[in-house]
Amino acid sequence: MAGQQDFFGQLWKEYAWSDSRYLTSDPFVLCMETVTAICWGPLSFCVALMITFQHPLRHPLQALVSLGQIYGDVLYYATSMFDHYHKGVTYCRPEAYYFWGYYFFMNFIWIVIPGYLLYSSIEASGRAFQALDKQSKSAQGNGHAKKKN
Repeated sequence: MAGQQDFFGQLWKEYAWSDSRYLTSDPFVLCMETVTAICWGPLSFCVALMITFQHPLRHPLQALVSLGQIYGDVLYYATSMFDHYHKGVTYCRPEAYYFWGYYFFMNFIWIVIPGYLLYSSIEASGRAFQALDKQSKSAQGNGHAKKKN
């Protein structure tokens, strides 16, 4: 991407001011972005369709994608902080704008929104299991369901 002069190449280079690992073929960033492009990106579109059509598997898949996004972002922050504090290597320019605006805020969004969606899916799954338990107990009380030995 570093040699690209199109719009996305320029965006990539602009973001790299906050994390130079994006221009140096850093192994972690390459692996993380590959997983995002191959797994989380397509699964996110799948979740969006499931939300649109109110598919019953929306919440389990939404929880999976959200947890994957949070995990990737935590690793992203952790590897950068590890290199900063243990190796003395800093990937961000010294200006606060690049650190707080691009590096921190733009990535923190990928913790906040998936965190909310993960919480929402856990709550919905909990309500579904609670309703199923209530229905099972009601059916057993009416003699419609046989008890397992």
